[in-house]
Amino acid sequence: RDEIQGGLDAIPSLAEDRILRGYLDLVDVTLRTNFFQREADGTPKRHLSFKLASGRLPDVPRPALPFEIFVCAPDVEGVHLRSGPIARGGLRWSDRVEDYRTEVLGLVKAQQVKNAVIVPRGAKGGFVVTANVDGLSRDERQAQGVACYSTFIRGLLDVTDNRVGGEVVPPLNVRRHDGDDPYLVVAADKGTATFSDTANGIAEAYGFWFGDAFASGGSHGYDHKKMGITARGAWVSVQRHFLERGIDVQRDPFTAIGIGDMSGDVFGNGLLQSDTTCLVAAFNHLHIVVDPDPDAASSHAERARLFLLPRSGWNDYDSELISAGGGVFSRQAKSIEISPEMRARFELDADRMTPDEFIHALLKAPVDLVWNGGIGTYVKAASETHGDAGDKANDAVCVNGAELRCRVFGEGGNLGLTQRGRVEAALAGVALNTDFIDNSGGVDCSDHEVNIKLLLGEVMAAGDMTVKQRNALLASMTEAKTELVLTNNFRQAQVLALIERHARGRLGEYQRFITAMIANQGLDRALEHLPSAEALADRVRAGGHLTRPELAVLLSYAKAYVKERLVDTALVRHPYVRSFGETMFPATFNARLSDRLPDHFVYDHISATQLANDVVHHMGVTFPVHVQEYTGESLEEVVRAWLVVREVFAIAERFRRIETLARVDADTRDALMLAVMRLGRRGCRWFLRHRRNQLDPEVLLGQFQAPAAKLSSIWVRVVGRAAVGGQGAAPAALVAAGVPKDLAALAADAGNQVALLAIIDAAHSVDCAPERVGPIYVELAARLRLDVLSEAIVRLDPQSLWQAMERDALLDDLITQTGLLCRSVLSGGGDDVGVWMTAHGDFVDDWERIGGEVLREEGGDFSMYAMAVRKLGDLLRTL
Repeated sequence: RDEIQGGLDAIPSLAEDRILRGYLDLVDVTLRTNFFQREADGTPKRHLSFKLASGRLPDVPRPALPFEIFVCAPDVEGVHLRSGPIARGGLRWSDRVEDYRTEVLGLVKAQQVKNAVIVPRGAKGGFVVTANVDGLSRDERQAQGVACYSTFIRGLLDVTDNRVGGEVVPPLNVRRHDGDDPYLVVAADKGTATFSDTANGIAEAYGFWFGDAFASGGSHGYDHKKMGITARGAWVSVQRHFLERGIDVQRDPFTAIGIGDMSGDVFGNGLLQSDTTCLVAAFNHLHIVVDPDPDAASSHAERARLFLLPRSGWNDYDSELISAGGGVFSRQAKSIEISPEMRARFELDADRMTPDEFIHALLKAPVDLVWNGGIGTYVKAASETHGDAGDKANDAVCVNGAELRCRVFGEGGNLGLTQRGRVEAALAGVALNTDFIDNSGGVDCSDHEVNIKLLLGEVMAAGDMTVKQRNALLASMTEAKTELVLTNNFRQAQVLALIERHARGRLGEYQRFITAMIANQGLDRALEHLPSAEALADRVRAGGHLTRPELAVLLSYAKAYVKERLVDTALVRHPYVRSFGETMFPATFNARLSDRLPDHFVYDHISATQLANDVVHHMGVTFPVHVQEYTGESLEEVVRAWLVVREVFAIAERFRRIETLARVDADTRDALMLAVMRLGRRGCRWFLRHRRNQLDPEVLLGQFQAPAAKLSSIWVRVVGRAAVGGQGAAPAALVAAGVPKDLAALAADAGNQVALLAIIDAAHSVDCAPERVGPIYVELAARLRLDVLSEAIVRLDPQSLWQAMERDALLDDLITQTGLLCRSVLSGGGDDVGVWMTAHGDFVDDWERIGGEVLREEGGDFSMYAMAVRKLGDLLRTL
C-alpha cells in the first residue's frame, strides 16, 4: 500500500490520479472473488465474480448498499445489489447496456421499501447480454438470454457461502474478507419470469442449501401468473380507493384505461378481477385498442380468451366486439383517425393524432381507473424533466401527475409513475398509493414460498418427509397462502387510509417521525421525495396534507424500524412472541410442523416481521416513535406494552369486526378504527407508566385480560351517559347505521375505556372484584365532574406536538387520579361514594371550587387545565 500510495503521489495529472485511486478504492472494498476457482476439468472459469462492500466507496450513488456482486464474461455482465445480509429481490434481463447498474440501483431502492412487509430486506439484480445478437431469431435470442442468465447465477453462487448439516461452509478457493453470508435467494423479474427452474437447477448442481427455494416459482413452487397474486393484491388497493368513493367495483360498472396487454401476468389478471370493468382503451408497445362504449360482459369474456391465448396481443382482439367508433390501431401507424365516439369518450378536439399523441391524451382522459400492468414510466411531476423520469422510450407519451383526470390509479406494474408524479397526482385529487404497496403481493408470495421450503428442506434432510410429500403439501396450501398474502395487501391499503386521516390533525407528530427515521433508519428525505417541514407547512396552508404516496414511504420505514430493532432482542424469543411467527404460515402447515419452526434459519426474523406488521397495521406508523418519546422507554418496552394492550382490549378482534361491517360506509369504519387506535395508544401509555420494568406479557395478561373482558361487556350499562362522554346521539346514529352497540360506544368513548385498567389496578390493590370498583369509578367521575373536565381537555386544539403530548398526559393523569380516588373509597370499607364525599368534605369543597372555576371559564387553555389536574393531584395527597 505504501508503494502504491507513493506512486500515486508522483502522478502529475489530477484526472489520472482520481481514476487510479478509484481502482485502489475498489480493491479496498473487494470482499471475495472467484478468480482462483477452477472448473471441474481444471480450466479457469469463463466468468469473473467480485463481491464488493460498495457502500464504503466514496461518492457512490445513493442508496449506498453493503453488498454487491459484479459478474462479467465475454458475453454477459451483471450486478446483484443487497441492502442487508438477509435480502431478496428479482433478477432482470436488462436492455440498458450502458447503465444497467443505474437501473438496478433504482429498482433496489424501491425494493427496500416494498420488502418492509416481508422478512428479507431489499435486493435486486440485473444482467445484460453483451454478445452480438443481430440476425438471431426470437427463440435464438431467448436461448442466448438463458445462457447469459445461467452464467450470472453461477457467478453469484461462486462467492456465496453454503450450509451443510447446519454449519456454514465457505466456497472453495475463495478468501473471505467478510463474515459468514449464506443467504442468497433470487426471484423473477423483467425477462426472467420463466427462468426459475434454470436457476434452481444450477443451485442444486452447486449443492446450495436452498435447493429449489433459491428461485421461487419453479416447477414445484407457486406460479404467480396462475395464482394472479400480484394483480389480485394490487386490486385490493383499487377496491379500497373506490369503496371510499362509494363504488363497489365488483358490482358497479366503471370505466378503465389499461397499460399492458392480456398476455401479461399483472395486466391480464388485473383486468379479469371484475366483470363490470368497462375497458374503454388500452395500449402496449405495439398496439392501441379503443372501445368507447364497451359491453362489460362480452369484453370481459374476450379478455379472458386473450389471457389464455399464448403470446396474445391487442391485434388478436375480436373487432366484432368493439363498439362503434373504436378499433385496434398500430403504434407504427402514421396517424389515427379520431372518431366522434372517441372524441366524446376521451374529450378530444383533434380529428387525427399520431399514436404517441393519442396515448398521451388517453393518459389524461376522464375515466374511473387507470390500470398500469405494463413496463415503463408514464407519469412524472411538472417539476421533473423527462431525464428525471428515466424512461426515454416514453418521453413522447409521458404526462404530469396534475394532468391525470382518472379517479383511481392502480399500480400493478413497477415504476409507472415517478414518486414526485404520484404526489402531484394525489394533491390533484387522484387516489393512489405506490407501486411497492399495490404490487407487493408477488414478493410477499415468494417470501412465503422460500420460508416454507427452507423448513421443509430441513425436514426432508432429517428423513421425515419425501420430496413427493413435500410437493403435495405445497400444492394443498395454495389457497391458504394466497389469503395470507392478500390479507397483507388489505391491511397495508387500510392503514394508509387510516393514517392519511390521522396525519391531517397531527402533522407535528409525523414530522418528528420523519426526523427520527432520518436519525435512526437512514431515511434520506430528498431521496424519498418527502417534503421539508417548511414545504409541508406551505402545503397545509394551501389546503394540502401528507399524501398516501408519501405516507407509504413512512409506512415501510416504520415496519423496518420495528422489525430490525426487535430481531436481536430477548423479546422476539419470548414464548408468547414466538407464536407470531406462526402467522406467516398456513394453518395446515402449523398443525404439522409448528414444533419445528423454532429451528428455522430465519425464525427470529419471521417473528419480528410478523410482529412489526401487526403493530403498524393496527396502530399506525408514528405509534412506536411517538410512545417512545412520550414515555422515554425503549422500543422493546413499547412493543411489550402493545402485546398486553392488544389482548386486554381485543384490538385485533375489534379491527376484524369493523372490517366486516357490510352495511357501514368506509368513512364510518375508518372512524371506528381510529377510535380503537386511540384506545391502544392510551393503553400502552398506561402500562408503560404503571408497570414500568414489569412488562411480561404473559404475567400481565393473567392479571388484566379476563377482568377487562368482563368489564367491557358491562361497561355501557354500568357507566350510562358518562361512558359516551355526553355524546349519546353519536352512538345512536352509529347503531342505526348498523354498528353494534359496543363498537358504537367505543367510537365516542375510546379514550375513557382505558379507565378499565385503572379500575382493575384499584381492585387489585384493595383485593376486591373489578365489577365492584367500576360503578364507584363512574360515580366519582360524574359527581366530581371529572368526566366533564376530561371532555373539556379532549376538546383542546393543540397547536404543536408538545401541546398534543400535554393533552394526552392530562387525560392519563385524570384516569390515574380517579383510580386513586376509588382506592380511597374502598379502603374505608364501603362502596357508598356519597358517604365518602361527606367524610372528606374538605377535599370535595376544595376540588369543587377549583374545578368549578376552571369549567366556568370560556375558552380555557392548556395551562389552566394543567394546573387543575395538578391541583387535583395535590389534593389527593391530603387524603
